[in-house]
Amino acid sequence: MNNAKTFILMAGMMALFMVAGQAIGGSQGLLVALLIGGTMNFLSFFFSDRMVLRMYRARVVTEAEAPDLYRMVDRLRQRAGLPMPVVAVAPHEQPNAFATGRSPTKAVVAVTTGLLKRMPGEEVEGVIAHELAHIKNRDMLISTIAAAMAAAIGYLPYLLLFAGDRRDRGGSPFVAIGMMILGPLAAMVIQMAVSRQREFEADRVAAEILGRPEPLARALQRLDAMSKRIPMDVAPAVAPLAQVNPLAAHPGGMARLFSTHPPTEERIARLQGRP
Repeated sequence: MNNAKTFILMAGMMALFMVAGQAIGGSQGLLVALLIGGTMNFLSFFFSDRMVLRMYRARVVTEAEAPDLYRMVDRLRQRAGLPMPVVAVAPHEQPNAFATGRSPTKAVVAVTTGLLKRMPGEEVEGVIAHELAHIKNRDMLISTIAAAMAAAIGYLPYLLLFAGDRRDRGGSPFVAIGMMILGPLAAMVIQMAVSRQREFEADRVAAEILGRPEPLARALQRLDAMSKRIPMDVAPAVAPLAQVNPLAAHPGGMARLFSTHPPTEERIARLQGRP
């Protein structure tokens, strides 16, 4: 179900791009915007692991340096049917974790020092299983495609500067202006919705890897509570990669449309099979 919703959202973003691009820049403008947005985001896709580790100040560790963590990741990745990822530790007191890398063979799983110090081993397993699920689901690729489309739609308004006389395309300037204002906003809403669906799917797959949902459900509850008490100094640009929002922003109402993570209580309820 989560994968179906992701597909529908991605199709909606593509349709929005086609309509907005045609209205603002015509067929040629649509192609230019796609090339610009796609190029920028796919470049970041190929170099994201190094950039993200640097921004979290995370350090790659060996089995000799972190034997318990390394063995835990190794055991869970075998259950998930994945190659062994690179393991890293970020020096933050807030318990949290993230995964990055463009494919299962180039993946990184990183945890904070706070996670290892403050959480029971069973819950740490739940956290790591969630990050391995992101790798198994190739969510980095899906997120990059969604970001590329959103960026392309965001570039479309600049094409008005080069669109020239629209009479040869038969488009309405009022439609173009409307798309210029609403298109990027709608694209952002869809992109965030894609991100939330990928979190739900990673939770579901993590429960399969573990064989039961309880360790992850308890871990999410603890992560959410500690994120509100223990600050993390991390750039907002990479905060969405963490398992729970490390900047302790938990929006409600309409603001939830622009959140990369679903409410933690909703994630826990789904894991426990509650409506």
